[in-house]
Amino acid sequence: MTASLRPASVVAAAEDAHADARIDLAAAFRWFARLDMHESIANHMSVAVDGSRFLINPCRLHFSRVTAGSLLLLDAHDPTTLDQPDAPDPTAWYLHARLHAALPQARCIMHLHSKYATALACLADSTMPPIDMNTARFFGRVVIDGGFAGMALSDEEGDRQAALMTEGKTVLLMANHGVLVIGPTIADAFDELYYFERAAETLLTCYATGRPLRVMPEEVARLTERQWRGYGRFAADHLDNVKAILDAEEPGYRD
Repeated sequence: MTASLRPASVVAAAEDAHADARIDLAAAFRWFARLDMHESIANHMSVAVDGSRFLINPCRLHFSRVTAGSLLLLDAHDPTTLDQPDAPDPTAWYLHARLHAALPQARCIMHLHSKYATALACLADSTMPPIDMNTARFFGRVVIDGGFAGMALSDEEGDRQAALMTEGKTVLLMANHGVLVIGPTIADAFDELYYFERAAETLLTCYATGRPLRVMPEEVARLTERQWRGYGRFAADHLDNVKAILDAEEPGYRD
């Protein structure tokens, strides 16, 4: 290959990866809408695509209407973003832009007010004891942010929350608010958020019985968490199956 052809091939490869990210993220929006994990026209999910640029859902577009082509492409370091005609929701900008800028491991960031995770975040004790395989998946991986002080409408709030996501933490349970997960890929973050909601549902269902919990020994919980992390292509296969269902039933998400 000649030197003159290399830049074009690099650009083409980047565009292909960008298109794949749009499709995967749009699929995640559509699926969370099906699972009733969305909230009105609120909440947001994003993925870094190159450098400081990231894709995120447009302002006030219902999850069930998000398409690959409708996703906004923003620059985390662009101070004029909120002044532009197609500006994102302000809370989405202040949270996601600062987290993408501060956390290279957070290629994908998903934030929802899903029913069970939010209910758990509203308890005085929001910890998740390991009582089954799904709750044990998150053993040692959850940070509880007790600093809710209204909507996230400043760079400082985004920076504060980014600082909480220390090494090994993948879930930020936002007290009085909701949940945020990070992942190295869209599939990883999607799978993490899906399972955290299921884990929270199991825990709250057990609490509702009023009976004592059967909590695993710590060594078993740690083992189970490690086993989840080493479970191969589980997350990628999960998202691939979701896309296959959407391809058959509502292929417009790829537009």
